[in-house]
Amino acid sequence: MMYCKRLAALLAALSLAACAQQAVKPAAESAGTGTAPAIAATEDGREASRQIAHDLFVENLPPPNVELTDELLFQFLIAEVAGQRGNLPLATQTYLEMAKSTRDPRVVQRATEIALFARQPRIALEGAELWIALNPDSFRAHQIAATLLVSNKQGKEAKQHLEKLIAVAGEHVDHAFMQVNGILARYPDRQEALVMMRDLAKNYQTVPEARLAVAQVAYSAGENQDALEETHAALKLRADWETAAVFRAQVLMRMQGEDAAAASLQDYLRAYPKAKDARLNLARMLAAGKRYAESRSEFQKLLEEFPDNADVVYAIGLLSQRLHDYDMAETQFKRLLDMGYRDPDQVRLYLGQLNEARKQYDRALEWYGSVAPGSEDYWVAQTRIAIALGRQGKVLEGRESLHRLTPQNNQQRVQLIQAEAQILREHGEYQAVFDLLGGALEKLPNHPELMYDYAMAAEKIDRLDLLEITLRKLIQLQPDNAHAYNGLGYTLADRTQRYQEALELIQKALELSPDDFAIIDSMGWVQYRMGNVKQSLEYLRRAYDDTQDPEVAAHLGEVLWAQGERREAEKIWRDTLKDNPDNPVLFDVIKKFLP
Repeated sequence: MMYCKRLAALLAALSLAACAQQAVKPAAESAGTGTAPAIAATEDGREASRQIAHDLFVENLPPPNVELTDELLFQFLIAEVAGQRGNLPLATQTYLEMAKSTRDPRVVQRATEIALFARQPRIALEGAELWIALNPDSFRAHQIAATLLVSNKQGKEAKQHLEKLIAVAGEHVDHAFMQVNGILARYPDRQEALVMMRDLAKNYQTVPEARLAVAQVAYSAGENQDALEETHAALKLRADWETAAVFRAQVLMRMQGEDAAAASLQDYLRAYPKAKDARLNLARMLAAGKRYAESRSEFQKLLEEFPDNADVVYAIGLLSQRLHDYDMAETQFKRLLDMGYRDPDQVRLYLGQLNEARKQYDRALEWYGSVAPGSEDYWVAQTRIAIALGRQGKVLEGRESLHRLTPQNNQQRVQLIQAEAQILREHGEYQAVFDLLGGALEKLPNHPELMYDYAMAAEKIDRLDLLEITLRKLIQLQPDNAHAYNGLGYTLADRTQRYQEALELIQKALELSPDDFAIIDSMGWVQYRMGNVKQSLEYLRRAYDDTQDPEVAAHLGEVLWAQGERREAEKIWRDTLKDNPDNPVLFDVIKKFLP
């Protein structure tokens, strides 16, 4: 009985499928870009990847002429049964013994990959070295050996395998460099990794993947200029390469900021408008930079290519809501529900919020009420129901709806209290808000959110002493609480003449949270109170451009009015008043300055 025929059948029937290993993804593919939209690769692209994997990993070596004895067959069965029962150490050791005794490359490969799956790197490396001894041109074996050596910080030994991996790749040397890049990404000494990658790529300067691999390792080593130059070289060799274009934007983001990165992607998209990953990255980048209208435009272009992609529809809905384009947002969110979106309750919550923003409270209540009990959004929806009832003038009904809820933890208890306080605050019942929050603090002392809200309620009833005491205590409890510094600093600037102290507090808040529009507004206001009008306008315009918040509009308009820019001030007030007719701060400032 000959080994080769029966072993071939036995190997084909083996069932430890979880041990099958896949090629390491190129760094540009495996790094990811965030949460959505997931745009599938083309079938042509998948087929090309499968063909490359086949060419590199399939090894058609003749098996050795070894008899399959009863003892050897018994070892196979022991290894397989052990693997099925979760005894991976026994499966690994048994396969390694068979690999050494048979010296069959297929058995050696299986032993190596089971050792990898079992997280036994020493045995896996021993297997890979035996595999290479049997087949010195095995791409997969060199890949495994290099990966294990890199993980063990043995750079010099790993480099020998990486050199061989590139050499045996043949016509697929481009793919080999992306594999090498993925392996070296694990090496802890980034500068040493960069030296190795440069040396590996020195004879492949006309291979764009080699140049990009150097660029990516340089980027991870903090060598930004080198990364940019190598990426430019890759794109010069292959101008339409989307992966390189996206990476160039990433490098520019670090070096020069969002505007330069976005401009780079926009330039690329003018030449290659069908580049989907580049457009997706541009859309996300613009959204992160609060350039919401531009971001939505890019997502809409993606939607033309992927009309059934729920994540793109979702992004357009969120951006439309952020832009106060509630009709567009509602259209997209309803479409998501029709598409069977994976989180329908979150969509229903958004539909409730946008109808509440339009003051269509009955419709908002319907959507909030449709959020299913037990979902993550149910509790939020219930508190929004109470607030919406309050905004309809049904204050008692709104409060009673909150009292009927049974909180399961302190976080939910605080949310109920905050919602009830908001209902009372919106109806000008400031003493009731103060009393409610004071009582809550007796039951939940030192709770940061309640302390902050209590301090703000104290300001409304002219108890600045309690505001200061409470916020200073909160700062002691949470030295990194930007809102505590800001709340105290703004109040001192607005209600006292302790301007220098207010400035220092707001500066600290801005250090902790540099992009918070409320803190930026506070900085603009304290600068105005100190007579620094130019600096004041810079901060206030920045805050207003980010949010169009009514209180920021009130402050910006007042400073402009004081500067004689009355027409602009009045336009800002009236434009903001359209969406916020009930805001007391905006209403008071308009009443103060306009007849």
